Amino acid sequence: MSDPVTKLAYQTMQQGKSLLGLAHKEVSTRLMDLVAPQASASTVPVPPEMMGELRSSMDELLELDWKEAQQELYPTSLLFDAPWLDWAVRYPLVWLDLPSIWQRRTRRDVTDLPLEINTKDYPDYYLQNFHHQTDGYLSDRSAELYDLQVEILFNGTADAMRRRLIRPLLDQLGARRADPIRVLDIATGTGRTLRQLRGALPKAQLVGLDLSASYLRQANRWLSEIPGELPQLVQGNGEDLPFANGVMQAVTCVFLFHELPGEARQKVLDEAWRVLEPGGVLVLADSIQLDDSPTFGAVMENFRRVFHEPYYRDYIADNIPERLQRSGFEVIEANSYFMTRVWTARKSG
Repeated sequence: MSDPVTKLAYQTMQQGKSLLGLAHKEVSTRLMDLVAPQASASTVPVPPEMMGELRSSMDELLELDWKEAQQELYPTSLLFDAPWLDWAVRYPLVWLDLPSIWQRRTRRDVTDLPLEINTKDYPDYYLQNFHHQTDGYLSDRSAELYDLQVEILFNGTADAMRRRLIRPLLDQLGARRADPIRVLDIATGTGRTLRQLRGALPKAQLVGLDLSASYLRQANRWLSEIPGELPQLVQGNGEDLPFANGVMQAVTCVFLFHELPGEARQKVLDEAWRVLEPGGVLVLADSIQLDDSPTFGAVMENFRRVFHEPYYRDYIADNIPERLQRSGFEVIEANSYFMTRVWTARKSG
């Protein structure tokens, strides 16, 4: 039976995170307009009724998140899993980082990266300040602030959206979910998705792959706090996975595709198909698109304008099911939750 006290605590926590995210964005935008007006982006109007729809969509997401925890798809404790003290310490650093972000936006400089990196180690599209983020994805400072910045961006719903991949993953795995299967998370970043997966699949061998050594170091710090087996972390490119054919039972990928050019998206799907065993499952989660969420078109357009997302316009019009079929996947399903679209596909076998 649902614990009303725990549910109230969850709702209160989420409301607090939402208010913090909204307040932070409002105050920081006004401050930018005051001290660095040339850094401001031209946005399209968002109708009041759309704001109401967004609020309802977010409430539906959080209610579903609670229900799936009650259904024991993942532990209820996962709903409260966040490095609160660490985020509180780092929050002032987010503010201190804003002037350098505004300067880059004013200069229209999106390739301001650490001088010590070897650019030959990364694809050209990766060498950018996505979101106008200091150092792109290529420094420890960037990795230390990333999770908090994403929580602010999504008003505290980032993990709830990541957890949307758990039900389709468990449904596709069926009875095998209790076995020591191998699950690969492509573009694992700081490991937040792996933390969600560990809660749902305590016996699975989890593998996280990312291009950024800095983000993998941060992932190792977060994940080493979890009891049990530490997920294996590998530095590599999703377009050329360093694994043999058919060695994974499942592959996940969260919030990557909107930051890839179309050709790279296709290569990642081809590689996911290659490393899956016959009958293996892929669960892909990323931004909503124009076809499935046309009423939120203005929000998608403003996201592209405010944040440096050079491939987002192409992504929101891309046909992901067609790409999945091109790679060889079958049984393709898709659902949208707030700002996230989730695709589930299977390798025949």
